[in-house]
Amino acid sequence: MTSHRPGVTDFVHIGLVVEDLDETVRFLALLGFDCTSPGVFSGEWIDRIIGLENAKVETVMARAPDGRDMFEVVRFHSPFAGAQEPAPAANRPGLRHVAFRVDDVRGVVDRVREAGWDTVGEIVDFANTFLLCYVRGPEGLIVELAERLDGASG
Repeated sequence: MTSHRPGVTDFVHIGLVVEDLDETVRFLALLGFDCTSPGVFSGEWIDRIIGLENAKVETVMARAPDGRDMFEVVRFHSPFAGAQEPAPAANRPGLRHVAFRVDDVRGVVDRVREAGWDTVGEIVDFANTFLLCYVRGPEGLIVELAERLDGASG
């Protein structure tokens, strides 16, 4: 008989707190995410979960095309956090980036640049397996784009 050890069973979402909800949603939609209409939430249950009083948040759920990966994009109407520090460098400890597979890194990077954002570095061929590139969106959000190259196994 094996015993069940409680723990993680599934990925649910990544919470992303932003000041400019519209710009972040525009960036995620540009990358191919399906974004819901904003919803506004407040109440004791939110206050208790996040440990802040009188919280009022506006939330958009952004789901990847495969339906599995999702951002919960949140703008706080109250309490307000104030000015943020500049976007951290790629080597800053903490949650650095999220990565998603794309079918055309160069095409997505072109769209990102045309929309006013840029890459962190450059597009790199990793071991003839993936083309990889980091793009930096609003408020320092870094998204790694990974295009599997033809002939790569796995």
